[in-house]
Amino acid sequence: MKTVQQEVDERTNLTASNQFELLLFRLGGDENGEHSELYGINVFKIREIVAMPPITTVAGSLPHMMGVVNLRGLIIPVIDLAGIVGCKPKTGLNIILVTEFARTTQAFAVETVEEIVRLDWSQVLSADGSAGGGMVTSIARLDGDIESTRLAQVLDVEQILRQIAPPSSPDVDKETIGPQLILPPGAVILAADDSGTARMLIEGGLTAMGAPYIMTKTGKEAWERLQSIADTAQAEGKTVQDKVALILTDLEMPEMDGFTLTRKIKQDPRFKSIPVVIHSSLSGSTNEDHVKNVGADAYVAKFDAEELAATIRKTLAQYMA
Repeated sequence: MKTVQQEVDERTNLTASNQFELLLFRLGGDENGEHSELYGINVFKIREIVAMPPITTVAGSLPHMMGVVNLRGLIIPVIDLAGIVGCKPKTGLNIILVTEFARTTQAFAVETVEEIVRLDWSQVLSADGSAGGGMVTSIARLDGDIESTRLAQVLDVEQILRQIAPPSSPDVDKETIGPQLILPPGAVILAADDSGTARMLIEGGLTAMGAPYIMTKTGKEAWERLQSIADTAQAEGKTVQDKVALILTDLEMPEMDGFTLTRKIKQDPRFKSIPVVIHSSLSGSTNEDHVKNVGADAYVAKFDAEELAATIRKTLAQYMA
């Protein structure tokens, strides 16, 4: 029987092959409880799965906040995920998924948990532009590229958190973000993130820094854009470093994750001298170790505009010294 550490190591090592594990769950169906769809969340974001404990209702709570639970000495807010998505559980909300990401701990109430599946990121397609109200980042084809494959919707949990608990202060403050970033003439920052919310925050931060940028939605799109920029630079008698000062990438992305993108950049002689900063809601020492192993120059957790700006400045300074 595998130890807990062996299971953690095995899951972590999936990052070397553009793979990950997705926890599948259901929230319920329509008003009659029918047509219950599958939803998914990256296992790396799950701290534990618990049968629904007693919940203490908090006076004046925001909509869809069920209350709080006392779990292993921590007071954790519980969010009605079914209510947010617009589903009606047929048997009730029976389980909470305790999650850690983007510097926060919270629990999402769901109807049932189905299974954990191992997927290649190429089985996951961007849901951008689909009818999801901005709450779905991607669609996972669980059985591969076949006509009858089961589908699971990967929810944008960062967007959901902002929806139920909007920040009390501006995400980006020009007064505190620091001095303007000076890049070589004609150079940009190439960024990749599949979350619409994250892209909005990144764009706001880079704009406040005065940094020109190109924003992409997946690692695959960023990789293809980088190669196109390299071709243009060569035709102009320049290097790709003349046009791309730094690459900023998320880790979880459809088609190609940030680990794979970073590894491809650092293994390509054309691009290996371009600094790469990982900007992710996945935290913890294990993920940070893997960030170093694939050759990234820095890691910063989402989302703190001042910390992101400081990390970008420090990384660029090391390359321009």
